[in-house]
Amino acid sequence: MARTLVIIPTYNEIENLPTLLDRIEATKLGVDVMIVDDGSPDGTGQWVKDQLAKRGNLHLIQREGKQGLGSAYVRGFRFAIENGYDYVFEMDADFSHDPDYLSRFLDEIQTHDLVLGSRYVKGVTVINWPMSRLLLSYFANVYARWATGLPVQDTTGGYKCFRVAALKTLDLSKIRSDGYSFQIEVTYKLWKQGYRIKEIPIIFMDRTAGVSKMSSKIIKEALFLLIRLRFMGKGA
Repeated sequence: MARTLVIIPTYNEIENLPTLLDRIEATKLGVDVMIVDDGSPDGTGQWVKDQLAKRGNLHLIQREGKQGLGSAYVRGFRFAIENGYDYVFEMDADFSHDPDYLSRFLDEIQTHDLVLGSRYVKGVTVINWPMSRLLLSYFANVYARWATGLPVQDTTGGYKCFRVAALKTLDLSKIRSDGYSFQIEVTYKLWKQGYRIKEIPIIFMDRTAGVSKMSSKIIKEALFLLIRLRFMGKGA
């Protein structure tokens, strides 16, 4: 039977995580969950640690301080590879990624290597974002497609399912980007190797609890990555 790991990076997500884990369990899909917590001051990591004995499908990596989304996912990818998983998800902790879509991802990954949850493949399916952030995201994706040639509408989305066999072909030690740029870089590298990519529409709901991790640093990093890919060689 195929084994699936859902990686959820956290920093101060104690308001969301308990309900999210219950929702994932309610899908009855039998997936394992890996929390990568960056020393949350609100006690997220300690709460997960206390849950380990109660939830047999739960795993925890605790890190000192905020080390970034990209490195959290790389740690999770390594865990999935080393422990014989077949599929691995990226998922946010804030309910912007609805657990009810997990089954659809798993259906599609049977015939693909990467399945992307897309906010833009069927119009714009984003709820509760201010217009300024929506326009920034939308046109950032337009620019990303132009810069990289990626044949996907949502290059920066973070709800994904990978075939672990495909991830094994990446040199994870060379992936140092974070946030939006991490999402673009990993998808780009798999696409360049000829892996099968599928976009499925999702409804993206902005968080109602906790604080967004978006920052100008994340946006600038994504811009510099795209410039590198466009003008300094697309093998970067």
